[in-house]
Amino acid sequence: MATDTKAVMEKIVALCKRRGFIFQSSEIYGGIAGFWDYGPLGTELKRNIKDAWWNDMVQNPPIGPRGKEFQMVGVDCSIIMNPKVWEASGHVGGFSDPMVDCKECKARFRADQFSRLVIRQINSVPKTIDDLRSHLEDVEPKADILAEDHFSDPQEYTKQICSALRIKKPTFEALTISGYAAGGSGSLGILTSDKNEQFSYRQVPVLLDSTSKYRCPRCNGELTEPRQFNLMFQTYVGALQDASCIAYLRPETAQGIFANFKNVMDSSRVRIPFGIAQIGKSFRNEINPRNYTFRSREFEQMEIEFFCTPEEHCTDDDVTPMEWYEFWRDVRIKWYESLNIKSDKLRPRQQEGDELAHYSKACTDIEYLFPFSDETQELEGVAHRGCYDLSQHGKHAKGKEDGFSIYDDERKAKYVPHVIEPSAGADRFTLATICEAYTVDESRPSPEFMRFHPRLAPIKAAVFPLVAKDGMPEIAEPIFREIKKLYPAQFDSKQSIGKRYARMDEAGTPYCFTIDGQTKEDNTITVRDRDTGEQTRISKESVGNFLREKLSI
Repeated sequence: MATDTKAVMEKIVALCKRRGFIFQSSEIYGGIAGFWDYGPLGTELKRNIKDAWWNDMVQNPPIGPRGKEFQMVGVDCSIIMNPKVWEASGHVGGFSDPMVDCKECKARFRADQFSRLVIRQINSVPKTIDDLRSHLEDVEPKADILAEDHFSDPQEYTKQICSALRIKKPTFEALTISGYAAGGSGSLGILTSDKNEQFSYRQVPVLLDSTSKYRCPRCNGELTEPRQFNLMFQTYVGALQDASCIAYLRPETAQGIFANFKNVMDSSRVRIPFGIAQIGKSFRNEINPRNYTFRSREFEQMEIEFFCTPEEHCTDDDVTPMEWYEFWRDVRIKWYESLNIKSDKLRPRQQEGDELAHYSKACTDIEYLFPFSDETQELEGVAHRGCYDLSQHGKHAKGKEDGFSIYDDERKAKYVPHVIEPSAGADRFTLATICEAYTVDESRPSPEFMRFHPRLAPIKAAVFPLVAKDGMPEIAEPIFREIKKLYPAQFDSKQSIGKRYARMDEAGTPYCFTIDGQTKEDNTITVRDRDTGEQTRISKESVGNFLREKLSI
């Protein structure tokens, strides 16, 4: 990553603390990794983001494909649910990573970062990249091939593999590994290309050797054997703390929606197609929380589960699940763009091949290029999940695959609805909004200012008497009270006008109104635009209408 990009991120983090956007949780006690607190400005910013999402997706949802309208309703589900929910969803059995611990310094690492990757060739063992290239050219996907390397530098290993396979643009995504258990079998996924430059994903069986010979990168101490590490936070419900009382903090909000599918259908009179939305906290015991608030252990999701008719039951007039998937993918991309996330940093990426979950029909990751990374990072996933989730809960709760099926009177058919899931991170979008808004202009009173979209700005307006005398505060205060009835606003009469402008620029306030000597003469006040710094005069009676017009964008 470029040094200047790192410096930008450091400045953003410093501004967030200085101006009260984000604080380290429990900072006075040394903090706690993966947990963050929102300060006064951050609270307003994040609330505005959630309100915008709820308004645009739930209260006033977009018109569907072919002009089809649909219903959208909300739920607010419990953070702790019956543990059987997580057994049905697969989280209890599969939501884990293998970990190794250092016996000396007690540091913990993912086992796959230290496993030796062994790929066996039947006839011979390649010793060089050239040998590897010649061996891989004619290898069948089911062959028991070979190569050996230390996984402490996976990016370099990826480059070597990509070079061996003549992949012109090697990226870290070109190499994936599953089945991490040391000494156990897994699969190596390699992005390959044929003579026509058509790329495809290929699976190769591999073995992962023991980690015992590798040392801790921090203190060179001996590492333990890998152990499974569940990413869900475990707790107990009731007076006892035994196996019968184990419960979990939810790792996602989606399962509460699926578990309440029938309740919503029965109580709200909604009909397919329709959506259920939820905003709420989720918890994942991340092994290595990092990149500021991007990867944390407590986070908030804005999630929709959109239920539609399976393709086999669609008539010519129906919108198919794949059409709904493409619709929601495009709607969500445009929503980010409408809130000032520039298209050159917003990069949707269609998942391909083995990236897709086994039940997924299609998935797009909507990614953003944050200053802390050279690669785009996920803001939201839009997935076509088929009928997997409802079928799983139907099987576990009702004892049959179609336990959550519905009877469609119009089509005279019984089916389990398919699901399209746009799942966004409120905290990640808040961070993206801060990064995108951060602007430097050395010619301004404050070289740093936040170019928030007006809908998201924590403070919409500020009112300043030029000086705290000559009757100016008495004129300014009624104007401030009028604005405060409509929008979050601040009144400030301290220090020079330049410093007051600077404070509001750093908070991202779109408009500042100043009462000066001319106000007494002609009842006009100065309004300053945050983005341009331009100042114009308007009548003091028109302040409310001015803001309504400007903030309705």
